[in-house]
Amino acid sequence: MTDPSSLEQPARGRPSIRPSYNPETFGKVSEGVARFLGSWRFIAWMSILILAWVLYNIVGTDPADPYPFIFLTLLLSLQASYAAPLILLAQNRQDDRDRVQIKEDRERTERLIADTEYLAREIASLRIGLGEVVTRDYLRRELRALLEDLEADDH
Repeated sequence: MTDPSSLEQPARGRPSIRPSYNPETFGKVSEGVARFLGSWRFIAWMSILILAWVLYNIVGTDPADPYPFIFLTLLLSLQASYAAPLILLAQNRQDDRDRVQIKEDRERTERLIADTEYLAREIASLRIGLGEVVTRDYLRRELRALLEDLEADDH
């Protein structure tokens, strides 16, 4: 018989043999690696390392990797096979950030357009309202005309 309190809790999943990882941490690490691989410092270090490898294996008394440099080629291929996916992952993360930024910019622009249209309508209504306001000169002219009419009626 099952314990009734165990029915209130979600069932535990089967244990997985796949390793778990934090994609955010992995993405940040891949961006750091991609940033380093795209730097002049990396190119300089890689060039120095390859030059040292070639010189050691040509001039050295006991070369570990003689002339066709098969092991060096293997190492460079291995490095490239890891670098390419990390660079693509970093690029995808940047694309995602750009997409979010574009969406936020679009929303901000829409709000600014709506605010601008609202202010334009308010200014137009103020101008219309000011057009109906009696000015001092208009009021004086009307009062003078009224005064002249009254004086004309008295005489």
